[in-house]
Amino acid sequence: MTPIKRYVAEFIGTFWLVFGGCGSAVLAANFPDPVTNTLGIGFVGVALAFGLTVMTMAYAVGHISGGHFNPAVSFGLYMGKRFSGSELLPYIIAQVTGAILASIVLYLIASGKPGFDIGGFASNGFGDDSPGKYSMFAAFLAEFVLTFIFLIIIHGSTDPRAPQGFAPIAIGLGLTLIHLVGIPVTNLSVNPARSTGPALILAIFGGKGWALAELWLFWLAPILGAIAAGYLYSSFFEESKRAEVTE
Repeated sequence: MTPIKRYVAEFIGTFWLVFGGCGSAVLAANFPDPVTNTLGIGFVGVALAFGLTVMTMAYAVGHISGGHFNPAVSFGLYMGKRFSGSELLPYIIAQVTGAILASIVLYLIASGKPGFDIGGFASNGFGDDSPGKYSMFAAFLAEFVLTFIFLIIIHGSTDPRAPQGFAPIAIGLGLTLIHLVGIPVTNLSVNPARSTGPALILAIFGGKGWALAELWLFWLAPILGAIAAGYLYSSFFEESKRAEVTE
């Protein structure tokens, strides 16, 4: 598989994750809708939407690029010795670019509604910008731990010893559960690209810079959590070739 095909697959996969996940939050989560007089999907629906985006794209293009769609996942797989360090930067560029384009398209659609208010535009935050007003420490810890668990799920479900063909389901359901826990704390990131796209749109079109000012946490915590998980899985759970021969 040529590198450009892998990068395009990562771009498309991350685009769908951000457009589908953040789109569900921006377009469908709030309720009731005074215009259509209908109920929204709420944060449970948003959590499910994020899980479905990853699951569907993992099946669609995972065999092309590995289905990272997330800089933290790329770092975690690199630390777990399943991904080449030489492709880290191209993958991250493709992921962030996909996230930004998805955010732009989402804004163009959302702003076409009468009385549109950009609000928080599905951005991540802590303190006063947290949905539940959680502190910076709580936000950092949540993003670190939830990304750590997410990478354990990814490493474990894609391990050759695991049942084959079911990894996207486990990963998608894992991301859904992670969102159910983390949305009240930070609006949940566990994905620096997902955080970057909406933060840029909020600053450029909404004139609100708080999400960009707090973006560092949503790069640092997920990447550290992913690195820790990759190191643990590769050093503790992986079976060495020597052990396999001995058995």
